[in-house]
Amino acid sequence: MERPEIWITFAPELHIFVAARQRAGRSAVRTDGASTLGHLVESLGVPLTEVGRLLVGGRQVRPSHVPTDGEEISVHGVAKPQQLAGPARFLLDVHLGTLARRLRLLGVDAAYESPDIGDAALAARSSVEQRVMLSRDRGLLRRREIWAGAYIYSHRPADQLKDVLSRFAPPLAPWTRCTACNGTLRDTAKDAVHGRLHDGTERSYDAFAQCTDCEQVYWRGAHHAHLNAIVEEAVREFGGEPPARPGPDLPVSGQAAV
Repeated sequence: MERPEIWITFAPELHIFVAARQRAGRSAVRTDGASTLGHLVESLGVPLTEVGRLLVGGRQVRPSHVPTDGEEISVHGVAKPQQLAGPARFLLDVHLGTLARRLRLLGVDAAYESPDIGDAALAARSSVEQRVMLSRDRGLLRRREIWAGAYIYSHRPADQLKDVLSRFAPPLAPWTRCTACNGTLRDTAKDAVHGRLHDGTERSYDAFAQCTDCEQVYWRGAHHAHLNAIVEEAVREFGGEPPARPGPDLPVSGQAAV
């Protein structure tokens, strides 16, 4: 018995995921008559995290729909800003360290995992903590236990940041999170961090902040202008409260700049 044939069209923003024959427009696909539309779309290369509306003959259906012979299917991208079932909290894989630090710089809750954790543990943490999994790994984003996820399209941190901010519109609170561990910052007196400062730093600066979790110390140092430019551009383009005071700069321990 001949397998059912459907006709499928992918939105242009999804062409990055599919084979050349599916990028030209409407294309024929044979199905097994039992698999869901969600499974079919993923088998053609598109993670469901990147899929918005699924239309069959102009009627919206769920990923659990089982296509039948002759159906005309349109696969759309995610509408922006994407609505989440909870607060905009993120989990980033090992390849997105710079993006994690930039999100934290803007006060966005961005957890980041070390290289030795596997996909199963990442997906489990996303589920338990209800965090949006951000990754360039399509296989990771296909794991069913992920609470929510998003593919990071660019290799460039500046573009990655804009992609996340435009897609999820998280509230911004610059200079309130530790770029090293994601903890919250509080102002602190110089005397309170005396033992954690180099002599030159202690002589040159008077305003300090400290992470309430890892106790990292921050101040306005040589990299402040670069960091402030990132903050000002994000606030200007995506909204949020401008910082009430000039933010601190790099941690004493020399964490990499964002």
